[in-house]
Amino acid sequence: MAMGTRKDRERQEDLWVAYTEMAVGPGHPFYVRLNEVLDGEGFDAFVEKVCARLYAVKLGRPSGPMFVFCMTTLAV
Repeated sequence: MAMGTRKDRERQEDLWVAYTEMAVGPGHPFYVRLNEVLDGEGFDAFVEKVCARLYAVKLGRPSGPMFVFCMTTLAV
């Protein structure tokens, strides 16, 4: 068998799947309700205000939302 490529062979499709094309589950009722309560109380703004002094204005890459970090910590 030759080590070359076949010109008439089909190309493999990309393995990339966009996030928007993935199926989304309904979520766990506890976390759905927790998000509702925290959004209603302004938890995101509170965490950003408390943690603002820890982040430089002009250095490095912009960080992700502190709310996401807090929720990840709570979930673990």
